Amino acid sequence: MSDPRRNALIGAGLIVAGAASIQWSAAIVSPAFALLGPSATSAWRFLLGAIVLLVATRPKLRTWRREQWQAAVVLGLSVAFMNQCFFQSLARIPLGSAVTIEFLGPLLVAVFGHRSWRHISLALVAGLGVVALGHPGGHLTALGVLFGLGSGLGWAFYIFASAKVGGATSGFGGLAVSMSVAALATLAFALSRVPTLAHHPWMAGRLLLVACMSIVLGFALELQALRRVKPALVGVLMAFDPAIAFIVGFLVLAQHPTSWDLLGLILVVTAGVGVTFNQPTTAPEAVATP
Repeated sequence: MSDPRRNALIGAGLIVAGAASIQWSAAIVSPAFALLGPSATSAWRFLLGAIVLLVATRPKLRTWRREQWQAAVVLGLSVAFMNQCFFQSLARIPLGSAVTIEFLGPLLVAVFGHRSWRHISLALVAGLGVVALGHPGGHLTALGVLFGLGSGLGWAFYIFASAKVGGATSGFGGLAVSMSVAALATLAFALSRVPTLAHHPWMAGRLLLVACMSIVLGFALELQALRRVKPALVGVLMAFDPAIAFIVGFLVLAQHPTSWDLLGLILVVTAGVGVTFNQPTTAPEAVATP
């Protein structure tokens, strides 16, 4: 029987690594917004990432069952909606603020998923950290906040859908199919900017790098985390995302943190560490994989 605390520790490490890769890629891709627009940028990221995953995994689709297809389709649509909203938000407000608002989705998953008052308290500590990170005067716009909330809703669905795919499939074939669904759902946005990319091939290279960092590496790490810990726990561990986003924003985009940002960092990291080590001594029932 696996040790739940060890799984939580490994899961936390995977979440942090995945978040760092995804947030770093978001900072790298920002210049593409002016050339392609946020919708097409997100769509090209899915298209290139799906191609890399399909070539790398070569999923045996003929053996797939109905529930595997359903899980992959739900995940693909969820992540497509989440990222379309997130890139629209990122085009209007700073990276840290966008991720902070987006995190409200996973936070609700954590609050409603745990029955322990101790876990709920840790989730609320993370929530206070998010409030501190999203302090007034952070160059927010109403439309940017609205898209951030939409992204948070998609993120909440993504957590459960990713856990479902992780339990219904083995390896990363399910992720490859899910990202292919997301690519098909947003294909019209990508095709609308083909002439632009043809005249700016250097941007295609940037998008390929971003796709590998986020769609391939970032989502693969989060999928492995969701195979080890419950979605509600992942919802709290994803409190690291806003903190990482502010750090990346400072290092890559020269977005300087304030004292409120530092307070938020302390709170979300404290909650993440607390929920990682505050696990029951009995392991949860394992999900069978084919």
